[in-house]
Amino acid sequence: MNTPPKVPAVLVLGPPLVFKAYESEFSEKFNFLKPWEKAIPLHQFISTRADTVKAIFCSAVSPVTAEIIQSLPELRFVLASSTGVNHIDIRECKRRGIVVANAGSTFSEDVADMAVGLLIDVVRRISAGNRFVKAGVWPKEGHYHLTHKLRGKHVGIVGLGSIGLDIATRLYAMGCMISYTSRTMKPHVTFPFYPNIHQLVANCEILIISCALTEKTRHMVDRDVMLVLGKEGIIVNIARGAIINEKELIECLVKGEIGGAGLDVFEHEPNFPQELFALDNVVLTPHHGAVTKEACRDLYDFICKNLDAFLSNRPLECEVVDV
Repeated sequence: MNTPPKVPAVLVLGPPLVFKAYESEFSEKFNFLKPWEKAIPLHQFISTRADTVKAIFCSAVSPVTAEIIQSLPELRFVLASSTGVNHIDIRECKRRGIVVANAGSTFSEDVADMAVGLLIDVVRRISAGNRFVKAGVWPKEGHYHLTHKLRGKHVGIVGLGSIGLDIATRLYAMGCMISYTSRTMKPHVTFPFYPNIHQLVANCEILIISCALTEKTRHMVDRDVMLVLGKEGIIVNIARGAIINEKELIECLVKGEIGGAGLDVFEHEPNFPQELFALDNVVLTPHHGAVTKEACRDLYDFICKNLDAFLSNRPLECEVVDV
């Protein structure tokens, strides 16, 4: 009697928000394994199904460690629901010949919108003004304090990939002067390029972070960078929290050594630095820059396309070659 072939399984780690939104549709198409449904440790769940798992689908907050990779002998593909892949042990994947893919530019426009929104909010103190009005302070204290205009500001962007370029395009249209630093100079981009963040920050008053988190970029934005940015300087981060030295950022903000910050990401999510709660020049959002209904639908289609391609031995989209 012939043994029926095992259906390739996709181990879901997270689960990603898009999986929650489209779980029934996903489950009709693929053999997903959902560890959170079992009241057992992850390693125990994996050990009972290791020989069927061909792929992992993971969220940005679910580490794909060397230990997990080594426990899955049939693993051939890791697919991230995020653009960043710092939560995946890329080195171990390369050693094992496992392909890694990310969400590509699916979120670029939405994250760029969030970056610009955070910047405008900090510069014009919109959230602070909202609190001022709703708390009933306006009739008692009168005029709200002066804010700044955005047009004419020098904006430095760290990382000019698809998100960074979308940010630059938006702010350039709003009258800002754009410059950037990146791993390499972009040949078709006319904005001024600086080879490192120190030269960039010396020539801008607003710093927007949109690069990947790597060993080289971890804590790239430290106290030295912030002090060069100066007391009127603003930092916006829509990339990964650990690119900024969060402890030093808090100190600089509390002491007034930089002018403000718009933060969608944090070093120890979902924990927020409570020292920032009382500061009107700081705007905080819960790592939600990429999450719109439209982006989730686009990501669902993109994930299905990539998993279909993998299972059918067709070329993948957005394979991560280097980080």
